[in-house]
Amino acid sequence: MVTVDPLKIEDYGLIGDGRSCALVGRNGSIDWLCWPRFDSPACFAALLGDGENGHWLLAPDEERGGAPLVISRSYRQNGMVLETVFETASGVIAILDFMAMGTETPTLIRIVEGRRGAVPVLNWLVMRFDYGLSVPWVTRLPDNMGINAIAGPSRCILRCPVALHGEDRHTVSRFIVSEGDTVPFVMVHLDSHDPVPDPIDALQALRRTEQFWADWIARCTYHGDHAPAVRRSLLTLKALIYQPTGGIVAAPTTSLPEELGGSRNWDYRYCWLRDASLTLIAIMAGGYFEEAVQWRNWLQAAVAGSPDQVQIMYGIGGERLLNEWEAGWLSGYAGSRPVRIGNAAAGQLQLDVYGEAIAALHLARQTRLCAITDGWRLEVGLLQHLATIWKEPDEGMWEVRGGRRQFTVSKISCWVAFDRAIRDVEKYGLEAPLDEWKAIRTEIHDTVCRDGFNRDKNCFVQYFGATGLDAGLLLIPVVGFLPPEDPRVVGTIAAIERELLDGNGFVRRYIPDPEVEGVLGDEGAFIACSFWLVNAYVAQGRMEEAHALFKRLLALRSDLGLLAEEYDAKAGRQVGNFPQAFSHLSLVNTAAILSAGRITPTGAPPLPVL
Repeated sequence: MVTVDPLKIEDYGLIGDGRSCALVGRNGSIDWLCWPRFDSPACFAALLGDGENGHWLLAPDEERGGAPLVISRSYRQNGMVLETVFETASGVIAILDFMAMGTETPTLIRIVEGRRGAVPVLNWLVMRFDYGLSVPWVTRLPDNMGINAIAGPSRCILRCPVALHGEDRHTVSRFIVSEGDTVPFVMVHLDSHDPVPDPIDALQALRRTEQFWADWIARCTYHGDHAPAVRRSLLTLKALIYQPTGGIVAAPTTSLPEELGGSRNWDYRYCWLRDASLTLIAIMAGGYFEEAVQWRNWLQAAVAGSPDQVQIMYGIGGERLLNEWEAGWLSGYAGSRPVRIGNAAAGQLQLDVYGEAIAALHLARQTRLCAITDGWRLEVGLLQHLATIWKEPDEGMWEVRGGRRQFTVSKISCWVAFDRAIRDVEKYGLEAPLDEWKAIRTEIHDTVCRDGFNRDKNCFVQYFGATGLDAGLLLIPVVGFLPPEDPRVVGTIAAIERELLDGNGFVRRYIPDPEVEGVLGDEGAFIACSFWLVNAYVAQGRMEEAHALFKRLLALRSDLGLLAEEYDAKAGRQVGNFPQAFSHLSLVNTAAILSAGRITPTGAPPLPVL
C-alpha cells in the first residue's frame, strides 16, 4: 500500500490549460485536480485529506532502491510545463507535467524521461471522484493500453505504454526507466456517455503546449526591475483565467487554511469583484490587453441585471448560486476543518464591490479598452442604487460573518464609485445627475473623515466607533481619497506599522476578533496587504523602505515563484488558498509602481492608452 500526506503548500507546483488547474507536489504526486472546470468536483483531493481521497504519484520507487537523493524542479522554457528532476543512487529521471493546450478534451500529461543510469519508477493512481468520495469502476481499454474509470457522470481515461494492474482499488505499474527512455502517461476527462477519444501524441502535445506558453509570455511588455518575478506572476494569472469567459478565479483551491488546524477555510474557485480593477491594472501593466478586454467584458456581463442583485463574487461563467456546504468525509489540510465547497459570502452585502466594479469600468474607459459609452447605462443604474444604500452597514471587504457594521473601507469604496463616475462625466460629457453625485461624494467623504477617524489614536479605524485597524486603510492615499501627506493619512500608516505588522514586518489584515468575524482562530500576514504598504510608501516618497519591503515579499515566494494568500511567520510557511490571484496581481501592480517611481490617482502605475 502506498499513500501520501499533503505537503507544505509552497511545495506544490501549478499546471493549467485555461479550463482548470492541477497541483503537483515536489514528491511527484498530483494531490489536487478539479475537472473539467476550476469549480468542478475534484477527482484528486488528497490535498484536503489523504491519498485515499485521490492522488496520482509518479516518482522513483523507494521500495526498490529508488529513494531520491536530490529533487529539483522548474518551469521549462519559463512557461507552464513543470519539470521535476529526481536524482537517485542509480540514476536520474525527470518528470514533465502539463495540461495540454489546444485539445478538445481536457488532457493531463505526465512524461518520464531517463536522463542518466536506470531508475525504478512507481506509478500509483488513485481515482476518486466527487472530492474523494466516489470510487470509480475501472476497466481496461480494448487495446489493453490503458484504463477507463467511470462513476456517474464522470469519466477519466488513462493511456500509457507500461502494464497496469489493480491493487486494492488502486491502479499501479512498476517499471525501469533508463537513459534515453521516454514514457508518456496521458489522461483525459470526458462525460461518462461520450465515446472514447482517439489517442493523443504526448510529445506533440508537449511541443504545442510549450510553444503556446512561450508565445504568450513573449508578448509581455514589462521590462522593469524584477521582470522574472513579474513574468512568473503573469503566467500564474493566465493559468487562473477561465478561457471561455475571461473570468479569473481567486485561487484554484478550496479550504486551504488561513490558520493551520483552524476553521478559516473558504472556497476561492470563484471570481471576486474586489479584484476587478487590480486585475485590469496588473494585466495591462504586462501588456495583455486582450485578456483585459475579456475580463472587463466578463465583469460587465456578471453585474448586468437589477442593481440591487449585484454580488461580491460570481462563478467563472457568471453563475450566481454558489451555495456553501461541507465535505464531511475529508479530514482537511493539516486537520483544518471544515472543508467547504461553495461560498456563502456570495449572499453578503459588501458596498466595496460597487467601487471596485465602477473603478474597473472607469479604468477600461480611460485606457480605451472599450467605447466611451459602453456600459454607461449599467453604471448609472449601479450608482442610483448605491445612492440609496451607501449609509447602510455591510459585511465589509473581508467578508466577515459576525454581522454588518459601518466599515470605513466600505464607505471609502462608495466614494471611489462616485468619484470615478464623476471624472468620466466631466471628461467625456456623459449624461448623468452630476450635481447629485458630487453632493453624495462630498457627503461620503465628510462622513468617513468624521466617523471613521479616531482622534485619540490619530488614525482611521476599521469601522465607525472602533479602535482597531484595517489594512484596507492603506488604500486611502492610493485611491486618492486623501493626499499621502495629509496628517490623518500619515497617522494611519504609522498606526498600521505599529499594530498590524508581524515579526517579519508583513501586514496583517486586522487583529482577529470573533465578535466581528463570526469565526474563531488566528491568521497569517495577508500578502496582498503587504504589497499595499509598499504602494503607500511610494505615495509618501519613502522609496528606500518600499524597495526593501518588496524585496522581502519576493523572498516569500516558493522556488517556483508562487504565492498563497497569507504567510504564517510563526510556522515560516505559506497558508491559505494557493496560488492566490490577489497576491500575484498585487505583486505585478507594485512592481510596476516601483519601476515607474510613482503612483497615479487611481492606484495604478502609469498605463498606456490604446
